Amino acid sequence: MDEVKQPVAPSRRDSIDLLEIMARFAPLIFLIVLIAAFTIAEPRFFSTVNLFNVLRQVSIYGLLAVGMTFVILTAGIDLSVGSLLAFAGLAAAAVAKGGLANRFTVGVEQEAAGYGWGLALLAAIAIGLAGGLIQGTAITRLKVPPFVVTLGGMSVFRGAALLFAGGGPISGFPHDYAWWGQGRIGPDWFPMPVPVIVFAFFAVVAHVVLRYTRYGRNVYAVGGNPEAARLSGLNVPWLIASVYVIIGFFAGLGGFVLSARLNSAEAVAGLQYELTVIASVVIGGTSLFGGIGTIFGTVVGTILIGVLLNGLVLMNVSSYIQQIIIGVIIVLAVAFDTFAKSRRRRA
Repeated sequence: MDEVKQPVAPSRRDSIDLLEIMARFAPLIFLIVLIAAFTIAEPRFFSTVNLFNVLRQVSIYGLLAVGMTFVILTAGIDLSVGSLLAFAGLAAAAVAKGGLANRFTVGVEQEAAGYGWGLALLAAIAIGLAGGLIQGTAITRLKVPPFVVTLGGMSVFRGAALLFAGGGPISGFPHDYAWWGQGRIGPDWFPMPVPVIVFAFFAVVAHVVLRYTRYGRNVYAVGGNPEAARLSGLNVPWLIASVYVIIGFFAGLGGFVLSARLNSAEAVAGLQYELTVIASVVIGGTSLFGGIGTIFGTVVGTILIGVLLNGLVLMNVSSYIQQIIIGVIIVLAVAFDTFAKSRRRRA
């Protein structure tokens, strides 16, 4: 007599986890829905001019968000990115103008006094790297929490920017300097803004580093379980310090591009950038607990924030309400991440 086979219940591993699917693709789905909704509500939104405007606006946030992804992957945070960006932008502007005495000179006199965009870019990146190294060293050597160190850095770098420029702006740059923020590349029917190209290039580089290099795997390991990473032979303090140097690099680069785009550098530049940058990274699926996240998700989160703000502006929504919406989205994104993480532990 043949045995009757009992049906085998599907295991959790074999079943489709809708929560995991939502956690992975929710930002992209929400972005598509948001674009469709704004296009229906305001036809001007989907015009080529406006879409390029959105991309150009998010490019600075995007550069900072790429660097912030490295930091948050290690379960860290950096609240000083906006202040460091302002300081680096002023340093680049001063070099391009040949000193603070020439802060308002234009034309032939300006070009004769300045040192060129190349040295200006190096100055901005040097400031960013130095700021990131100082904060990373304080976090790893002094054992001070990243939140406290970067909160202090936010005040220190803003004060340094004000002190350096005497509270005033530096404006009026040569054409080759301003090109990095205002220039376009490509045919007349598809002129891609230079800041967008810079953002896309470094996003691709960061994606390759995180996904295909040993350093990237080590960053994920430190964020996932720092003690296990240490027992595996990884130099955890060095890895943690390095991610703050990386975001310092992006803050310097962002300061240079922003000053070129605005044709002016000011000590008040980058105010509240940290909120938008952290929102972009978290909404893109990077866990504040560390160890989970991708550059692709960060790019999607950055564009999503840009689309949301641009659409709200076109619909004449108050800037105060915009800030409320961003804050609510951050809380919901973190709450969803916490729920998903607790579910994975139970599984």
